Amino acid sequence: MVFRGTDTIALLIEWVMAELVINQGIQSKLRFELNTVMGNKNLNDPEMTKLPYLQAVIKETLRVHPPGPLLSWARLSTSDVHLTNGMVIPANTTVMVNMWAITHNPDIWECPFVFDPDRFLLSAGGSNVDIRGGDLRLAPFGAGRRVCPGMNLGMVTVSQWVAKLVYNFEWVPDMAHPVDLTEVLKLSCEMKKPLYAKVVSRSEGYALM
Repeated sequence: MVFRGTDTIALLIEWVMAELVINQGIQSKLRFELNTVMGNKNLNDPEMTKLPYLQAVIKETLRVHPPGPLLSWARLSTSDVHLTNGMVIPANTTVMVNMWAITHNPDIWECPFVFDPDRFLLSAGGSNVDIRGGDLRLAPFGAGRRVCPGMNLGMVTVSQWVAKLVYNFEWVPDMAHPVDLTEVLKLSCEMKKPLYAKVVSRSEGYALM
């Protein structure tokens, strides 16, 4: 639990920031929302619900780059299982849910490889998908009785960090180290090459590396 509560949160934040570095328009739109709501104060947990675009950005990152692409819903079939699509799962087969395949399935998601937070905004014609296990199109934390116990804490932590990082700094590409979204599957889905970016403090007006 300690591993999953730290590794996946850090990876998700890195994926979010990588997408925001590449998609400057989305970053600007998110910053506008943060400027409107945050002012000069820190947000408490209930106020996070007033940031629908922030939540949409995080949901879209979970869809495109699920930290745990193979959910730990492993089950062992005790007999041959005949699926409606004609496939057969033989007896004594360990079966896992491939969330990455689901979230990149064009039959489920329009333009699945395009990073588009608007797909989760009702105001933009999208849908407010429940990522807590109520909608299996996007269930990065699992579902049912064995849903991730740290789900709510993880979402709040990521929301707080991303909000602060985008509100206080502008993130721009480092041309010497372009953002590479290539994934590599280890215990979690990681960036093959760590994120490099130039960071400009909005209060101080100087660049950080």
